[in-house]
Amino acid sequence: MKSALSIILGVAAVAFVAAPLTSFAGGTISGKVTYGGKAEQKEFLFSKFPNPGFCPKNPHKELIDGDKRFLKQIEVGKDGGLKNAVVAVVDIEDKAFMDGYQGTEVVAEFCEFMPFAGVVVNNKSFKVENHDADPDDPKSVQGVLHNPHSFVVKGTSSATGFNIGLAKKGDKLDKPVVFRGGAEKDGYYRLQCDQHEFMQSFFLPVSNAHYAVVKEDGTFELKDVPAGKHKVVAWHPFAGKGKKIEFDVDVADGGTANLKAEIK
Repeated sequence: MKSALSIILGVAAVAFVAAPLTSFAGGTISGKVTYGGKAEQKEFLFSKFPNPGFCPKNPHKELIDGDKRFLKQIEVGKDGGLKNAVVAVVDIEDKAFMDGYQGTEVVAEFCEFMPFAGVVVNNKSFKVENHDADPDDPKSVQGVLHNPHSFVVKGTSSATGFNIGLAKKGDKLDKPVVFRGGAEKDGYYRLQCDQHEFMQSFFLPVSNAHYAVVKEDGTFELKDVPAGKHKVVAWHPFAGKGKKIEFDVDVADGGTANLKAEIK
């Protein structure tokens, strides 16, 4: 007759064998992007652009003061946290990710391009949709005319990607992002409305899924990064003169690597 102790030990052994071994998909890079400088903004007057009655209706009131419209070029939060920075692992070229990327989507709403910052993939779609119409303006009842104009920016030079008018609410465009001559390694993608200059957005080219637009306080988290040493960049279109700041990060399988990324 088996003792109670042997039965317990036998059950424990079965449970131990049945339990799966822990398997990690990679590690995590978390941290914060900071900026040592001051906030910067560019000022425009609504009266100098079309739709001066409609554009001030933008619900983001921090962008507006009477007839003034601000382009928040650099926003610095608590403890130097840099808003709208993008962080990305740059030494991994994931063909499956790039082939499956469904495109970058931007909306024009109350004379603002959203998002302000994001990512693009070379040769993949860039989509813009016009959400604006002004029922109080007979000329704009069907739509407020926006003219999205994209640029591939590398250093001090830039080249037009597309330049297409969206005259009616609901009008869309869908064009590929095209970087040539290795510009995706050193450059970025910029969008501006030719009707309303204060409508601008900026995008970092990426080649894998390990990227993030930081939170309001500059913090970020990149999950499932393959274990090993990696090159990571922190980028902002205005802070640090728009240059990518590169960092070396060692990621342990199942672990978390902390990155304090300062842009000067």
